[in-house]
Amino acid sequence: MSFPTSPEAISADWLGAALGQPGRLKGFSAAKVGTGQMCDSYRLMLDWKDGDWQDGADAPATVIAKCPSHDEASRNIAKLTGTYVKEVSWYRELATTSGVPAPRCYHSEIADDEVDFILILSDLAPARQGDQLTGLGLSGLIPCIESAAKLHAYLWNDPQLAQMPWLARDNGDLIRALFPQLYLGFRERYSGRLVREILDIGAGIVAKLDAYLSREPAARTLVHGDLRIDNILFSPDGNACWLVDWQTLGRGSGAADLAYLVGTSIADPLERAAADRPAFDHWIAALGSHGVDFDTAALWDDYRVGALSGYFMAVFASMNVERTDRGDEMFAVMAERPARQALALGSLDLF
Repeated sequence: MSFPTSPEAISADWLGAALGQPGRLKGFSAAKVGTGQMCDSYRLMLDWKDGDWQDGADAPATVIAKCPSHDEASRNIAKLTGTYVKEVSWYRELATTSGVPAPRCYHSEIADDEVDFILILSDLAPARQGDQLTGLGLSGLIPCIESAAKLHAYLWNDPQLAQMPWLARDNGDLIRALFPQLYLGFRERYSGRLVREILDIGAGIVAKLDAYLSREPAARTLVHGDLRIDNILFSPDGNACWLVDWQTLGRGSGAADLAYLVGTSIADPLERAAADRPAFDHWIAALGSHGVDFDTAALWDDYRVGALSGYFMAVFASMNVERTDRGDEMFAVMAERPARQALALGSLDLF
C-alpha cells in the first residue's frame, strides 16, 4: 500500500511531504487521543529542522492522525456502512465550502477496500472534547446548535445531495436485517443497568422499524448523524466549538440531528424536557439567519421522531464496536437519555 495507516508506519519524510514541507521534518512522537471506538486517533508532536521558512509556510507543532480502528469488529462494520469513506469524503469534498467549524485537513487517503485510510488534521488544542458521561446543559449547547444549523443550512433540500454516491448509499436493508437481533443482545447486556421502561423503547422501535426507516423528513439536508458532545471540541471558555468525527455523515433530517444532540447531552430528564423546545427554537432562528425556508410545525414533528435516533445509535453501535468499560456506560447513557426524551415527546406515537 502506498500510504501508512498507523503511527508506526509513518515516516518523517512521508509526514513532512503530507504537510507540504518535504524534507523539513526531522521526526515526531505519537500519543493516542480521544475516546472514539470506530477509529484510532493520535496526536503527533513534530520536530522540524532549523532554517529559514518561506513566507506563509505552515509548520504546525502538532497534528492529529486519524487511522482505521485496531479492532477487527469496528473495521468490519466501518466497511459495511461506508464509515471511513464518508469521513474522508467530507474533508475532501465538503468541509471547506460548508463553512462549518471543523479541523483543517492537511492530507487524506483511502484504499479501494474502504478500510485502510489516513487523515492528517489540524490539532485544535487547547480545545477539549465534550464528556458524554458528564453531559452538558442547554447553555453549553448553544454554540453546537448554531454550528449544526450552519451544517444543515449548507445543502438544505439541495439536489446535490443525491449526486454523491458515497453520501447517498442506502444502508436500510442492512439495518433492517441487523437491528432486531442487535436489540436482543443490547437488552440482555443492559438488563441490569437500564429499567424496563427504557429497554422497551427498543422493542417499540423494532415493531415500527420499517416505518421509522422509510419516513420522509419535512426537509432533507446534510446531517452529521452522530452529533453528540463526545464528537465536538469546545474552546476553553465554551463559547466556540468544532464538529469532528464525520463517519456517520448522511442525508436526513436536520431536526433529528438536533434532537440527537439535545437528547444525548442533557443528563437530567426534567432539565432536558424543559430544553427541547428552546433548543429547537434557537436552531430555527439560526436556520432563518442563513436564509433557509422551512415549515416549523413539520420540523417539530421531525424533532420528535429524531428523539429515537440516539437510542437507535446506542443499540447499533454498542453491539458492533470494541467493548470497553467506558463504552458500556456511554452506550447506556446514550440509550437512557434519548429514551426519556422520546417518552416525553411521544415519539413512537408518530408512526
